Order: sequence, then structure tokens, then C-alpha cells
Amino acid sequence: MNGRRYAGFWVRVLATLIDGILLSLIELPLLLLVYGTDYWQSSAIILGPADFLISWVLPAAVVIWFWQWKSATPGKMLFSATIVDAETGEKPTMRQWLLRYLGYFVAALPVGLGFFWVAFDARKQGWHDKIARTVVVRPSLQDAADVPH
Repeated sequence: MNGRRYAGFWVRVLATLIDGILLSLIELPLLLLVYGTDYWQSSAIILGPADFLISWVLPAAVVIWFWQWKSATPGKMLFSATIVDAETGEKPTMRQWLLRYLGYFVAALPVGLGFFWVAFDARKQGWHDKIARTVVVRPSLQDAADVPH
């Protein structure tokens, strides 16, 4: 990984929070439009086909589209972080993107342990990264210092 360093835990947490807020700005108005305020009164996991599409399919499609387009989500882009193949440093394949997204569910199952793994892993990989064989990288500190201000 010449000229790159692994993106750390807190950068990735902040990027995820930013992405969550941005996705909510899209999802919540759509859910309100379709279901009204009754949506927030229900204890059902999925209220219907529109809920499934808005809450599950739309976020997956948007995230994977951003990964394919920019190798990052908007939150990661704010920190100049990109997702690359762990071995080659190149852009991951569509198969890796799909595995990475599905890996989020695996990482979340044991009380989010797979996400916290980033804090302790030498290459800052969460379980979703390990499953997809990806890493999240940022420009090296030297590269950042060379940028004219």
C-alpha cells in the first residue's frame, strides 16, 4: 500500500454516522409519505413491500452504487478514504462489494463486534472487510502534507 495508510476506527465511525444521516434524509420522508406517522407506532420488522424496498433494498443499492462509482460512500469521501482490494490495492470487484455489504450483517450479529474489530485489527479491517478481502485506506500523512494550501 505505497502512499496509503489504513483508515482508523474513529474515522470510520464518523463516516458511518454521516452516511447514516444522509440515508435517513432519503428514507424517512419516503416512509412517512407511504405509511404516515403510523410507521413509527408499529412493532413489525417490515410493514410491507414499500418498507422492504425503502428500508432494505434502497440503502443496499445506494451504498453499493457509491462503492462501485467512487470506491467510497459520501462519509468516507469526506475523509479521503477509499475501499480497495486488500491484496492488490485496486478497486474491488462487484462480487467483493456484495460480500462486503452482506458482511455488515455478519459483523452486526454479535452485538456489533465485527465493527469494533476495526479498532484492534492491524490492517483496521472489520469482519465485513475480511469477508470481502477489502481494506479502507487514506492518503499517507506525507501525501497530505504535500498538498498545497
